[in-house]
Amino acid sequence: MPSTTPSPWWRSAVIYQVYIRSFADGNGDGVGDIAGLRSRLPYLKSLGVDALWITPWYKSPMADGGYDVADFRAIDPLFGTIAEAEQLIAEAHECGIRVIPDIVPNHTSDQHAWFQAALSAGPGSPERDRYVFRPGRGPDGAEPPNNWVSCFGGPAWTRLPDGEWYLHLYAPEQPDLNWQHPDVHAEFESILRFWFDRGVDGFRIDVAHGLAKDPELPDLRPESTGEQAREYVAHPHWDRDEVHDIYRAWRKVADEFDGDRAFVAEAWSDTPERLAAYVRPGGLHTAFNFDFLMASWDAKDLRAVIDDSLAMLSDVGAPATWVLSNHDVMRHTSRYARKTVARWVPNEHYQPQGPVDLDLGIRRARAAALLMLALPGGAYIYQGDELGLPQVEDLPESVLQDPIWERSGHTDRGRDGCRVPLPWSGQTAPFGFSPEEAYAEPWLPQPANLSERSVEAQTGDETSMLELYRTALRLRRDTPALGDGTMTWLDAPAGVLAFHRDPGFACVVNLSNEAYQLPEHATILLASSPIEDGLLEPDQAAWLEA
Repeated sequence: MPSTTPSPWWRSAVIYQVYIRSFADGNGDGVGDIAGLRSRLPYLKSLGVDALWITPWYKSPMADGGYDVADFRAIDPLFGTIAEAEQLIAEAHECGIRVIPDIVPNHTSDQHAWFQAALSAGPGSPERDRYVFRPGRGPDGAEPPNNWVSCFGGPAWTRLPDGEWYLHLYAPEQPDLNWQHPDVHAEFESILRFWFDRGVDGFRIDVAHGLAKDPELPDLRPESTGEQAREYVAHPHWDRDEVHDIYRAWRKVADEFDGDRAFVAEAWSDTPERLAAYVRPGGLHTAFNFDFLMASWDAKDLRAVIDDSLAMLSDVGAPATWVLSNHDVMRHTSRYARKTVARWVPNEHYQPQGPVDLDLGIRRARAAALLMLALPGGAYIYQGDELGLPQVEDLPESVLQDPIWERSGHTDRGRDGCRVPLPWSGQTAPFGFSPEEAYAEPWLPQPANLSERSVEAQTGDETSMLELYRTALRLRRDTPALGDGTMTWLDAPAGVLAFHRDPGFACVVNLSNEAYQLPEHATILLASSPIEDGLLEPDQAAWLEA
């Protein structure tokens, strides 16, 4: 007999990513905060999401937007207080929304008490063993210990006045922790319990694939390119097998608490098999499906990603977790706004090709939303996806704040373009992001045309992206076939994706250049744009009652 036990929430959840600096400003200082987020909980409830992933709100010097944490048990005053965080968690739960903060275990801020103690204690001290300190190479130690490079540009090592070097795979203000040290394991398990005790429902794990390093710290070998980059090659600091021991211990901590506490890994892996290793029984619950995000707008490519992902995850009994955008990548509305949508590989910055056709990008983004929300498993929505926000590609250089901009020698504009504060209402900046009596401008400037895409402008407009998302999420909750489960591909011509989900649901997406006659169906439940004469036009999607 089939089980009557309800599936855990995280197997089907639609989770909304809050980039807290840019979501809603409650105190008028131009930066989003917990007060602003609390004030917008009714909006999130009406949108129909199941949970919130909140980017780091911990005490931080903000060298990397909060991903440089100085104290994991304190809220940064820029965002609020521990008491406000506890109120948010309680109020979200009253709205039926779970809360998943970010956890950043690969590194700390250079202002963290541990790193400050390491600096004071000097070479060879126990305090330095919690991080990755090494002598340099060459006769006078003036060369870095190896050739590793920072993800933000430049070398991954910084030399101190005492001659030793420390590792930072990101900014120099973000020294990497040494996960071979028992203090690091104990500290993070304590941090997890601290927040679980305050009611959080899980964690998103930043750089989940980066914690374990080869203790020999060997030089990087030349990277392969093209299709060969999809083959797994053992790496000295990415996606090493030892990292899974850490997460098996974390899973035991989560299981100490009631309520299906869950983890989602930001794990960039070379192959679906490597990704599935993170979510094996006894490991983490879910992992972002970046292969889906990185796929081109091509039916064959997308189908291969979907098939490979579902097959590998099914083998370990884990659900898929689909995602189209986040705070680290170009918004998919703008990626899809090029005639050619390039596919890219992990650890490479996306390079858009050709001029922007935003009408095309919006059309494809609407279809992609219906595809993602119909696939088996869970899904993530990055704030502003539901408004159809494009990447702001013309921010003045003078306002750029992402450390990538400086570290790349002003050759890579970084990620600020997907982090511009949200438009809520009104015709002029700050578009309701800050209260009317605000005393500061938003931390990044908002384009003047954002009024057209504000929540206020789109609410009640049946043709808007916002109402498409609201309807799709309502249907997803009310349709037994959607969420966790299986799917079956239907026969369709090249360029068309069509699949069935039991009972009685079909999704069809036309990625070809020609109209497609919809298969036999009882009702069109939802379409990404109006359908005439049963023809699905190019870059259009439909949900059907089969």
